Amino acid sequence: MGKTWTVRALAASAGLHLVEVNFERYPELAELFLEKSPEKVLSTLERVKGERIDKATSLLFLDEIQKAPHAFANLRWFHEECPELPVVATGSLLDFVLKEHEFSMPVGRISYLFMEPMSFKEFLQASGDDMLAEYLEQFAIGSEMAAPVHERLMASFRDYLVVGGMPAAVSEWVTTKSPMAVAEVHQDLINTFMDDFSKYAGRIPSQRLRNVVMAVPRLLGQKFKFSNVDRDETAKAMRRALDLLCTARLCHRIVHSSARGVPLAAQENEKMFKVMLLDSGLVAALQGVVLKTEQELREIIRVNEGGISEQVVGQLLRAGTAKFIDPHLHYYVREQRGSESEIDYLLQHRTNVVPIEVKSGATGSLKSLHQFMADRELAIAVRVNSERATVTHVDMLTPVGSRARYKLVSIPFYLVSEIERLLTAAI
Repeated sequence: MGKTWTVRALAASAGLHLVEVNFERYPELAELFLEKSPEKVLSTLERVKGERIDKATSLLFLDEIQKAPHAFANLRWFHEECPELPVVATGSLLDFVLKEHEFSMPVGRISYLFMEPMSFKEFLQASGDDMLAEYLEQFAIGSEMAAPVHERLMASFRDYLVVGGMPAAVSEWVTTKSPMAVAEVHQDLINTFMDDFSKYAGRIPSQRLRNVVMAVPRLLGQKFKFSNVDRDETAKAMRRALDLLCTARLCHRIVHSSARGVPLAAQENEKMFKVMLLDSGLVAALQGVVLKTEQELREIIRVNEGGISEQVVGQLLRAGTAKFIDPHLHYYVREQRGSESEIDYLLQHRTNVVPIEVKSGATGSLKSLHQFMADRELAIAVRVNSERATVTHVDMLTPVGSRARYKLVSIPFYLVSEIERLLTAAI
């Protein structure tokens, strides 16, 4: 979703001649890549496509490469014999091919990049608000932000919440500013995913997959229980469907960690998790938000803002992860009767565990956060809300008599992408 659009935009911005090979549209081209000589492949490709391929000024784009998995094994020869030619390979549900491959992977010859929806900063840049994007990059904790600047950023962030970060949707919004045009893009993306499911997962009924996808937006921010999706289906069947959706990267698990130190993944309880969708714009589309008037749209956001707020913070945390790392998110929950508590997200910042609380409005109770900080004796925490950035020092007794002493960094939603840099400065 957005891969083809992004590669084409990359070639255009870099001034490279795009040589596009779509193995789904032209399956006969897959035979060319059985050849282990890049020079012969390119020579044949020139004749087939009727265009000159200059390795120094071209970009070879192998789209829908899942239809020609043997091409993966032969990419090593391009790396070794034609290092001056950039090659990008993408595909629908590509993780399935990599997970079940029966060919020799060219270890050390391919760089993997994990593509996430555009961040809010990238959304600003695409919208022509480069000065605001630069301002976010330079903003320092402790400095004062003018109220008009804050309001403008929050207004843009509300647009981002509904448009989301899928490149094609953002491009449509920048060009037309039409909610209905963006809605059409979102629906096309959703339909494309559903079509892919029928091709790659024939053993799982498409309606079961659809039921899980439709359930995610209404269960955002909650512990995911299969009984809340469909009581007539077995948990095992629903788990298989969710596994497929996560492998396809349409959904992401947020897994519980006891958070007694780092790494967080070493303390996971995989039976306890929340689920988020790939993109807030797709959440809005699945909720029917895009079919409403502007006033009704804002009311729906207000009613569902808790879940949508967690969704957008989660996708921004993922987008902020280094592109060569497959991002994973964690949260904390204690279900002990009488002392239940939950922390929305856990961040591993260097050697520190940093809890993140998401508040959809300007205020909200931090009871769970105070208790968590006292129990774990941590020094810094983050609150994300709609107010301007502040730093406060908390020193208080919790209801159970323990003392929480820590630094609370409060940031507005639009600064989530800068959280690593801001934490480094705050610590």
